[in-house]
Amino acid sequence: MPTNLPVVAKKKWYEASQARTPQEKLQKLQEFSGLIPKHKGTEKLRAQVRRRISTLNKEIEETKRRRARRGGPRFFLEKEGAAQIIILGPTKAGRSSLLTSVTNAKTEVSDYPFTTREPVPGMLKFEDLQFQLVEAPALVKGAAYSGSGGLQTLGLARNADGVILMVDLSQDAPDQLRMILDELEKARILIQKPRAKVEIERKHVGAGLRIMVFGKLLDCSLRDVENMLKGYRILDATVRISGEAAIDDVEDAIFESTIYRPAIVIANKVDSQNANLTLQQLQKSFAGLLPIIPISCHTRTGLEALGSEIFKALGIIRTYTKEPNDRRPSASPFILKRGSTVADLARQIHSDFIKRYAYARVWGKRLKFSPQKVGLSFLLQDKDVVELHTK
Repeated sequence: MPTNLPVVAKKKWYEASQARTPQEKLQKLQEFSGLIPKHKGTEKLRAQVRRRISTLNKEIEETKRRRARRGGPRFFLEKEGAAQIIILGPTKAGRSSLLTSVTNAKTEVSDYPFTTREPVPGMLKFEDLQFQLVEAPALVKGAAYSGSGGLQTLGLARNADGVILMVDLSQDAPDQLRMILDELEKARILIQKPRAKVEIERKHVGAGLRIMVFGKLLDCSLRDVENMLKGYRILDATVRISGEAAIDDVEDAIFESTIYRPAIVIANKVDSQNANLTLQQLQKSFAGLLPIIPISCHTRTGLEALGSEIFKALGIIRTYTKEPNDRRPSASPFILKRGSTVADLARQIHSDFIKRYAYARVWGKRLKFSPQKVGLSFLLQDKDVVELHTK
C-alpha cells in the first residue's frame, strides 16, 4: 500500500537525506517522523524511521564514548578469502566453539555468557577456497533497536557476504531461531531472495535520472516510477530495478535499502539430551526456509559439511583462466555468481576484454567435447577453465 505522503513530508525527507552530520540528520528525521500520516500504508515506514532514529542516537552516543576513552571494540573487519560469513546467534549457542573448531582463530571459549565483545575472524578452508568466518557478539531480542550493541552486530551481517544462524539444541532452538530471524527482518536483512531488488545510486547534480529495468514492473509504468522519484527530489541518480517490482518496492528503496544475505542454520549440541526431539521441532517449524545442519562442536559431528554448505548457500562458482600458450590453468580461481557468463568473467578480469573480445575456449566436465569455442553469452559452471582470446 502506498504511503501517500504529503508534499511537506517529502520535502522534510529530502532535507534529512541531504544532512551532512548525524546530529542534523537526527533532527530532520525526527521532524519528518512527525509529518508522516498514521494509516496502514505508513506502518512499515514509521517503523523504519523509528529504527533509523534509534540507530543515529546510538551512533552519536558511541562516537562520544570513543572520543572519551580513545579506543573500544573494533566492529569493522576487512574481507578476506572468497567470502565473509558472519556467525550470528544467542549467547552460549557455541559460536566461539564453532570458530575454533573449523578455523585457525584463537578465541576465548567460556561458560560465562556474553564473553565475545567484538568480532573475531578465522579462515575456513574448503577445497581450493578459503572463507572468512567471523564470530559476532551475541544477538539478543531488541538488537535491531540498539539493545546490547545489537546495531553493530547486525551491521556486520549487512556488510558480509552471508550469515550462519547458530542455535543451541539443548535449549529452545526454534524460539532462538525465531528471535534471530525477527531481528534480521527489523534490520532489513533478508535471508531469502526477494521478489524484487531496487538500487538507487545518487549522482552529482546535472547527471540526470536514469532508470534501468532488468525485470518487470508489476503495477506501474516507467513514467510512474520517474514521477515518484522526482516527487522525492531524486533528480540525479541511476536506478536499477531487478525482478518483479511494484511501485511500493521503489518507494521502499527510497527510505531504506533491503539487503539479501544467503544463510544457513547451524544447530549445535546435537549430542545433548533431547537434542533429536528439538531438532525435529526445528526442522518442522522452518521446513523449506533454510538448510539446517546439525553439528556438535564437542564431538566434531557434522563439521566436515560446513564448507560445502556455505559454498552452496552463497550461490557461487569457481572459474579458472588459462593463457593460450599455457598447458595448465591458473591455481587461483575467479569467484562468480551462479548463472554468470563468459562476459561476466571478462568484465571481472578487465573492462577492455569486452571491447576486444574475439572468442573463448572452455573446458568443462559437462561438455561433450573440450575445449569448446564459445561466445560472450556462454553460461559458465563451477570449475570451468576458460581461455580468452582478444582481437
